[in-house]
Amino acid sequence: MGNQDMSVCGNRSPIIVALDVPDLRTAQKLVDELHPLVGFFKIGLELFTAEGLNAIETVKAAGGRVFLDLKYHDIPNTVKRAVMAACSLGVDMLTIHASGGANMLMAAAEAASLAPHPPILLGVTVLTSIDAEALYSELKVRVKLEEHVVHLGKMAMKSGLQGIVASPLETDRLRHALGNEAIIICPGVRPAWAQRDDQKRVATPEKALSLGADYVVIGRPITKAHDPRGVTTKILQGISKYRKEVKDR
Repeated sequence: MGNQDMSVCGNRSPIIVALDVPDLRTAQKLVDELHPLVGFFKIGLELFTAEGLNAIETVKAAGGRVFLDLKYHDIPNTVKRAVMAACSLGVDMLTIHASGGANMLMAAAEAASLAPHPPILLGVTVLTSIDAEALYSELKVRVKLEEHVVHLGKMAMKSGLQGIVASPLETDRLRHALGNEAIIICPGVRPAWAQRDDQKRVATPEKALSLGADYVVIGRPITKAHDPRGVTTKILQGISKYRKEVKDR
């Protein structure tokens, strides 16, 4: 069943399921239900604060890969030591706020490079809950949102990170600016039939991947569904169908 499920999107599922849930029991149920249909699971602030290392161990014990999304943002030395600690946990991906500056990003990259099995470091650009108006009026960033995202992406990659987290709406520009080596992960992804919730800069999985994303992060449309596995299969089938249509054109 697992191998058949994986085949709907080739050898690698492009979906990262966001385990933004309040407790380990809920997370365990989702991981058991969705792996190996999905390879990566995102552990963010809510679950990690509630359950700590147990959340990471739960995903790894099931054979899943851990995307630790704590968005480190502090002085360089603090971030460096936090990255070292995360590396010792065996996580596979780790997020750093690019707005922390080049010195902080380079400290994170240096720490990861010393690990036997370093995780992929991802620079978070602008949260998908922030739109152009909020960026300008609240954060006082006086350039266009897309330009700011590309600037942060370039700085992150130049500082030694391997990838970027950005909304689907900036993915095309990021891919052109950063080339094919950068790993681009898109949150704010919603199937056409799902609600936006608190996301503002969103796109469908098919659109995000067509613009150059390597992975899409999907949470509530899957985790709040009555049948999470069925919904995930439906999304993967939609991606597979879209890719086939593009290939046949």
